[in-house]
Amino acid sequence: METYQFKGLLTNEGWLDDAFITVNDKGIITAISQQFTGKANKLNVYAIPGFQNAHSHAFQYAMAGLAEIHSTDRTPDDFWSWREAMYQLALSISPDHLQAIAQQLYSEMLRHGYTNVAEFHYVHHDKDGKPYANISEMGERLVAAASTVGIGITLVPIFYQKGGFGKNPTEGQKRFISATIEDYYTLLEASEKSCSYYSHANVGIGIHSMRGVEPTDIVKVAEQGRQDVPFHIHIAEQLKEIEDCLDYLGKRPVEWLLDTVNLNDRFHLVHATHLTKQETQLLADSRANVVLCPSTEGNLGDGIFPLRDFISMNGAWSIGTDSHIGLNPFEELRILDYGQRLTSHKRNTYYTQEEGDAGKFAINQSLIAGRKAMGNNESIYFKIGEPLDAVLMDASSALIQTSKEANLASTFVYSTDVSMQYGTISKGKLVVKEGKHFLANSTSAKFVKAITQLGNR
Repeated sequence: METYQFKGLLTNEGWLDDAFITVNDKGIITAISQQFTGKANKLNVYAIPGFQNAHSHAFQYAMAGLAEIHSTDRTPDDFWSWREAMYQLALSISPDHLQAIAQQLYSEMLRHGYTNVAEFHYVHHDKDGKPYANISEMGERLVAAASTVGIGITLVPIFYQKGGFGKNPTEGQKRFISATIEDYYTLLEASEKSCSYYSHANVGIGIHSMRGVEPTDIVKVAEQGRQDVPFHIHIAEQLKEIEDCLDYLGKRPVEWLLDTVNLNDRFHLVHATHLTKQETQLLADSRANVVLCPSTEGNLGDGIFPLRDFISMNGAWSIGTDSHIGLNPFEELRILDYGQRLTSHKRNTYYTQEEGDAGKFAINQSLIAGRKAMGNNESIYFKIGEPLDAVLMDASSALIQTSKEANLASTFVYSTDVSMQYGTISKGKLVVKEGKHFLANSTSAKFVKAITQLGNR
């Protein structure tokens, strides 16, 4: 049992001053008040809900920053050339490597304020493309890494079947492949068992992409598979993907999905970069969520999602860090907003009819849809009976210290960096304190050893 005292706590209704939150031994909130007579851990911080990282490929953290040395010849340098480099990494990592990489990555996510991650996981098999004795060996390593550092994880084992529309998988994809729906369901069942070893782990269903699974099988998994877990899919990320889908199915990817699958708020469409006006409206009407990864989308030259229009249509969206070229949730929200401002030539991207606080709106929208991506439909920021997950902003930081409460949320989103974050509470535990994760030294040592063995950096 522990009680924390915060200078301010962001609630759905606004700031609660001098807030006390008590958690039990499992990190579950048992009391929230402004009055407490016992001993409390007094922190000079403003606490906001922990961020939800709704899209992650953990192994790609090993190549973060390595795709920026470009050939000077006429060889195209785009998403597809980057993908080949990513495949080479995927072919080389062992379970031990993956666990070390994920542990470092997840500790860094916590340091930046993410308290839950949806792991879009498709490196399933051994280096020869054969299943491990434990079919979910690689997924289990991801869960173990999350458990060690204290982040909540939604493991989304990915159904990856094809090498492109109507094409067999390539040699570079051999570790990803489930040939049939039955193979995928076996993997999903094994993944759920892997999650049972950690109290803050659960599963989702995932289709790699329209090009990665036969269309008929996408429909079967969406409509006949488990309906009680979130459903994730990459879609409409690249222009070539749109063109190939039109050639193969006669429709654009999102158009086909809208026409073929009964979408609802269980679905999370990752990127959805290239949409028509009609697709944008129908997608918002369906209540399906979009997962946006601005730093990765910018890095890969994907394009800019029509967020301003989507918001005006009451569309729901969350954020993720994807290839982890960036890990700061505030930065993701800024990049997302600024892309809209640059294309619309207007500043009020994040808005509602009732409220004009862009910072608070961004925090709220990314939180609620992000939680749904984890299979959590709770909309209350901090609630008795739920785990305490919070980002702690340093109230002694000069910019924060001099801000009125009405300006705090936007100050956090638009004007801070990680140095202004005191720490992170995840599942009731202060896992990051004064900017350092409690396992930083040992985690970094394991990561350095793994990367040295891989030799890719």
